[in-house]
Amino acid sequence: MRVVPVSPVTETVKRLFIEANYNLPFDVQNRIRECRRIEPWVPAQEALDAIIANFETAFEVMPVCQDTGMACVFLEIGDRVYIDGDVANAVNEGVRLACKEGFLRASVVTDPLERENSGDNTPALLYIDLVQGDTVKITVAPKGFGSENMSRVAMLSPSDGIEGVVAFVIETVERAGANPCPPIVAGVGIGGSFDKAALMAKKALLRPLGRRNPHPVYAALEERLLEEINALGIGPAGLGGQTTALAVNIETMSTHIAGLPVAVNICCHAVRRAEEACL
Repeated sequence: MRVVPVSPVTETVKRLFIEANYNLPFDVQNRIRECRRIEPWVPAQEALDAIIANFETAFEVMPVCQDTGMACVFLEIGDRVYIDGDVANAVNEGVRLACKEGFLRASVVTDPLERENSGDNTPALLYIDLVQGDTVKITVAPKGFGSENMSRVAMLSPSDGIEGVVAFVIETVERAGANPCPPIVAGVGIGGSFDKAALMAKKALLRPLGRRNPHPVYAALEERLLEEINALGIGPAGLGGQTTALAVNIETMSTHIAGLPVAVNICCHAVRRAEEACL
C-alpha cells in the first residue's frame, strides 16, 4: 500500500482545468478539420472555418469558450493507494485556483433555486472509481450548459430494442437543433439504471473521437447514429450542411430484465477534457 499526500491532487486539477479550457484535444481539432474538408455547403464551411480560427487563436492563450463549464472531475484511484487527506476538498481547491489564475468565468450557483454564484466554479462534480494498481489518474472535463441542457434520459421498454434506442437518440438531437452549438458529440449510455445510464453517457464523451466501442454491435450503432444525425441537416451553428455531429460514442453495461435505460449527453464542438496519472 502506497501512502501519498493529497496536495498533488490540487495542483493537477488546477493545471488540467486551465489546460482543458484553453486547448481543444488534438483528436477533436483533427476531426473538425476533417469535417471542414468534406463539407459541401458554403455556410457550413464558413461556420467551421470560424470554429477552427477560434480554437487556433485560443490555444494556450485564453479560454476557447466564454462558458468555461461546470467542473466534472473523474478520479481513478488504485486499490494499492491511500491518499492522505481530504480528496474532495483538494479537488475543489484546484478548481478554485484554476478559476482565479486562468481567468475562467464563474458559472456555478450554490443552490439550484436561490441562484447565488459561488464565485469560483466550485463545487466540482466529483466521480471516483476504484481500480487495480498503485496510481491515481485524474480526468477533468469542463461541461458547458448550452449543450448539457439539451441532454435527456429515457427509460425504454426492452421490446423497444435497437430501433427504440436509435429513435430516442435522433429525436434528442433533432429537438436540440442549433441550441448546443453544433457540430456536437453525442455521448450515449445504454443499460444500467436511470442514474448509471446518464453517467455512462457523460463518460462516453471522454473517449477520443474516432475510437470505436470495442463491441462490434455498438461500433456499428455508433456509425449508424452518426450517419443519421448528420442526415438531419442541422449543420454547424444550425446553418445546414452535413456536419451536425463529429462523433457518437456509446458506453454500455448490464441492466434489469424489465428495463432499457438510455441517456444522451450532448456536447458542443468544444469537447474539453484533459487527463494525467499524477501520483
